[in-house]
Amino acid sequence: MKRIVVLTGAGVSAESGISTFRDADGLWEKHDIMEIASPGGWESNQALVLDFYNKRRRQLLEVEPNAAHQALAKLEKYYDVEIITQNIDDLHERAGSKKVTHLHGELLKARSTFNEDLVMDWKKDIKIGDFCEHNYQLRPHVVWFGEAVPMFEKAADITALADILIIIGTSMQVYPAAALMEFAPRDIPVFFIDPKPNVAPAKHLKIISERASIGVPQLVDELIKSSA
Repeated sequence: MKRIVVLTGAGVSAESGISTFRDADGLWEKHDIMEIASPGGWESNQALVLDFYNKRRRQLLEVEPNAAHQALAKLEKYYDVEIITQNIDDLHERAGSKKVTHLHGELLKARSTFNEDLVMDWKKDIKIGDFCEHNYQLRPHVVWFGEAVPMFEKAADITALADILIIIGTSMQVYPAAALMEFAPRDIPVFFIDPKPNVAPAKHLKIISERASIGVPQLVDELIKSSA
């Protein structure tokens, strides 16, 4: 089976009702980034940071995967599909995708502030006084600004083995995620799905100027037909 590597960003989950950060009315417009998504912000006001992510977690538990998530899961019957997502939600998994790498962490997990490798499933609010087994405060299992991206090396290795690359709902301008393009083999087919594409067509690059719920099912149907 050919290997398809899919890079997804906020545009995939936005249609499920997940608030995005960079749109004009997005979350960054309502918050100081460094107060809610940096180690310094955490040290200054843990309660504020926990409240922000608790609200995001509650919202996530109320929404469902959309047609884009479902189409990618369907593609696994015909291709070896690896999804690398910048999103911290679990909508790819809920749709049925089996191989998902989260670059920026997972909202439905918490981790110890004593040992970052001590990670646990967590679907309720994280509160001040919720401790790990070493009696250290728990924090969201999310990569903040200024922190390393521990899954980047794995994501780069996955991208290097792609036969086809699909980029959905991300500007590919935020590093280190944007650097993944550099690891893809040269001359493989690349599909870019976004309603406001910020890239120019090229020999091996096809742009689909649609939102994810429309563009992804269209592309998946084409790829399934070509696999027959």
